[in-house]
Amino acid sequence: MATPGSGFWSFGSEEGSGDAENHGTAKAWCQAAQKFTGGIGTKLCALLYGDGEKSMETGAKDDLGSAEKTPACTCNNKPCSCQKADINYAFLHSTDLLPACNGEITTLSFLQDVMDILLQYVVKSFDRSTKVIDFHYPNELLQEYNWELTDQPQTLEEILLNCRTTLKYAIKTGHPRYFNQLSTGLDMVGLAADWLTSTANTNMFTYEIAPVFVLLEYVTLRKMREMIGWPGGCGDGIFSPGGAISNMYAMLIARFKMFPEVKEKGMAAIPRLLAFTSEHSHFSVKKGAAALGIGTDSVILIRCDERGKMIPSDLERRIMEAKQKGFVPFLVSATAGTTVYGAFDPLLAIADICKKYKIWMHVDAAWGGGLLMSRKHKWKLNGVERANSVTWNPHKMMGVPLQCSALLVREEGLMQSCNQMHASYLFQQDKHYDLSYDTGDKALQCGRHVDVFKLWLMWRAKPQHTNVCFWYVPPSLRNMEDNEERMNRLLKVAPVIKARMMEYGTTMVSYQPLGDKVNFFRMVISNPAASHQDIDFLIEEIERLGQDL
Repeated sequence: MATPGSGFWSFGSEEGSGDAENHGTAKAWCQAAQKFTGGIGTKLCALLYGDGEKSMETGAKDDLGSAEKTPACTCNNKPCSCQKADINYAFLHSTDLLPACNGEITTLSFLQDVMDILLQYVVKSFDRSTKVIDFHYPNELLQEYNWELTDQPQTLEEILLNCRTTLKYAIKTGHPRYFNQLSTGLDMVGLAADWLTSTANTNMFTYEIAPVFVLLEYVTLRKMREMIGWPGGCGDGIFSPGGAISNMYAMLIARFKMFPEVKEKGMAAIPRLLAFTSEHSHFSVKKGAAALGIGTDSVILIRCDERGKMIPSDLERRIMEAKQKGFVPFLVSATAGTTVYGAFDPLLAIADICKKYKIWMHVDAAWGGGLLMSRKHKWKLNGVERANSVTWNPHKMMGVPLQCSALLVREEGLMQSCNQMHASYLFQQDKHYDLSYDTGDKALQCGRHVDVFKLWLMWRAKPQHTNVCFWYVPPSLRNMEDNEERMNRLLKVAPVIKARMMEYGTTMVSYQPLGDKVNFFRMVISNPAASHQDIDFLIEEIERLGQDL
């Protein structure tokens, strides 16, 4: 196993240990499901290992409506504790579910059947004998199923079939052999938390309507700031829809800190601003500059060394050049865990430069922030405590279900001053509790999803990365001279293997070019379910699919 931020691998042929198909995994999960869920677990096992699986995928519509149905319970207990009735969904619609009169039994039965579908998918996600993806081309899926929205409502039977079909073609991102993105894995505690927050269905803008969730966001953000190294967890923060928005928040606040008048008067009232980031940084820095009216041309890309780290001397040179031209450097965005190489910029040296020229220092630790929880690897973020703001995505290395991204700010109150609009219909000043817990006015959003509970609950349950980039060199290229023709042929190898890989559905890994390096595989290892055998399997599969290229 490579260490975090490891370098670039190139290999031709290599013997692997192989991996026998593990059919016992799903059965173990099945037994656990029986133990804890009773009838649901029994049904789940039948679906996985009996004739039920076939009927679910091909004949579900007939099976749901054909059997003799048990009449619904007529007891007066609310909610009813009687055995789940067997209900014929072929004649029922969403209007028969709660809040419909006497809709309790139908609702409980319907949701239990939905849970059956979800549990089956969860179990299959960890079963190595199943595919990572049942790949179909877009036109095939469009032709095979009717996805159009119509004026007539579907029955609950058809709705359940829609759920099954959707998951049938979904990518199993929790599969041990899914290495395609930075966010992988399926954590059971996090999944339970996601179900809970969807059930609660509340908004994060005031303590008034989300009291527990607002408090959990307060304590969790404070803990994250402590781990960054800000004394006592001082500062501020917000959970946002993703790392791109968190980075944009940082740019917005940095601009406001330097020129607060921009909030009312706009960009025309301030000088030309420049932001600096590495050539390997995330595209969201440029996207944020475009969204905020600064312009993508105002983002200066700083050269990196051979391992993808920003070169501080080049950063200082470009800052000096900008100042000599009359421009105003307002932000440096360093990266802790670049998307492709997993590289960590030299934060201490960058912090010295930002202090020298009085520039806001932001650290995009969307990928690498999780290392702050590692005694062994947190040294890679030495200097992060000197940053003015930090992006940290627990939905990546820490495995929290999507989405979960935080923007942490060292100066308390700055985010509020930057974003507040004093909407009196939400943020009344004469409420009977501490108004500091009404956090919505410091966010760009009004409606804000409850993302913190997943992280908080997982953190309570088990406080617990690597990018490996490589080429596969097929036999036909191994003895070729390293010249332009060889690179042009190597360029085409990864896309072909990836296409074959998706069509077989056995595993998934990403690829891309970068700089002068033609298409290479980028393997992301952050799924706790992945083993050494799964990594061996991926390598052997790449070799199998690329032998003839």
